[in-house]
Amino acid sequence: MLDTIFAQASAPGRSAVAIIRISGVSAFAALELLAGARPPDRLASVRWIRDPRDGSRIDQALILCFPGPGSFTGEDVVELQTHGSPAVVRALLGALARLPNVRAAEPGEFTRRALMNARLDLAQVEGLGDLLAAETAAQMRQATTLMSGVFSRRAGGWRDALVGAMALVEASIDFSDEDLPDDLLEPAEAMLRDVLRDLRAELNGTAAAKRLREGFEVALVGAPNVGKSTLLNAIAGRDVAITSERAGTTRDVLEVRLDLGGLPVTMLDMAGMRAADDEIERIGVDRAVGRATMADMRIFLVEKGGSIPPGVERLPGDIVLRAKADLDDVRGDGVSGLTGAGVSDLLDRVAEELGRRAEGASSTSHIRQEGAIGAAATAIEAAMARLAGSEVDFLAEDLRSALRSLDFLVGRVDVEAILDVIFRDFCLGK
Repeated sequence: MLDTIFAQASAPGRSAVAIIRISGVSAFAALELLAGARPPDRLASVRWIRDPRDGSRIDQALILCFPGPGSFTGEDVVELQTHGSPAVVRALLGALARLPNVRAAEPGEFTRRALMNARLDLAQVEGLGDLLAAETAAQMRQATTLMSGVFSRRAGGWRDALVGAMALVEASIDFSDEDLPDDLLEPAEAMLRDVLRDLRAELNGTAAAKRLREGFEVALVGAPNVGKSTLLNAIAGRDVAITSERAGTTRDVLEVRLDLGGLPVTMLDMAGMRAADDEIERIGVDRAVGRATMADMRIFLVEKGGSIPPGVERLPGDIVLRAKADLDDVRGDGVSGLTGAGVSDLLDRVAEELGRRAEGASSTSHIRQEGAIGAAATAIEAAMARLAGSEVDFLAEDLRSALRSLDFLVGRVDVEAILDVIFRDFCLGK
């Protein structure tokens, strides 16, 4: 029997309302020790919470009871909505810690119990984790799609098709001496072909899905003193980078997180590209070349009569702009971080380009998910090769391998080793 756990589900610190959750077999008993008779299920009720030691009042709270299995965790759950005073929260958590058979929850333990009690599958848990970390509208939509179970239902459809194909394969092997149709394996091959097509399409969209989840990187690239840092400050709306007329001021890579049209974008400012004599600046230039090369997109700033500096290749989708447009009254492809001219148009162009790339995103945004789908696709490819060569003896084992990968995708088997990694970034109240 699992312990009964509790935690603050709202953000710590002073607030209007604080939420404390209790989950487990002793949740209702704990509530009765704190607030008297249990209120009706799923009906918000106001109760005084008292310290069981001496009956002193802690706070007047709104109380909700959710009996299992119809709760988030699948267990009996109590939610206490108190005033958000740090003193109230400390007193209430202290009172809970002193109750018998009740302990403080570990990070992510509420969600972990929801997984163990089949209230969520592993893909939905990852979606919930993504939602808690979402900073932009696109990340929120991606996370809620995963959390809603849409992806899990698709995986279930793939699994059902594999089971159907396996049944036909097993029948052709086990009853080979019986009077079976000659084309028994043709429907199995069609099922496998359809599933493999879906899996490949899912894998093709993983790169874009990961960028949505983790954020795109856009690098400001140019020669020293071309105005990259001034432009970064203009984009950020604050002084992020030190600016100076002296070339080579920026040595390290500076980052600014942005929400561009709902897309998560990190804008990178870095050392100007040139052959540096100073060792520290040379290190900065090397770092700049590496980050710019790995970035999803580059914005090249060039002065009048200048050109793209060597060392970083211009790729499709990159932008080239005249820098310091305020000095030459440049219109069109010009930008000035000093006056702000062209900055809004530049951000619109970046959002449009990255938006096109995000259109191909699949639901697979985690390395674990990508690995499971890739393994399933590999196993199905092996199975189809055996079908083509009429090698049906080991065909069923290939299909079982594909099924295990899909089961792993939603957490039906072999997930214990990765649960700690998934839940360690969850807050205590989740």
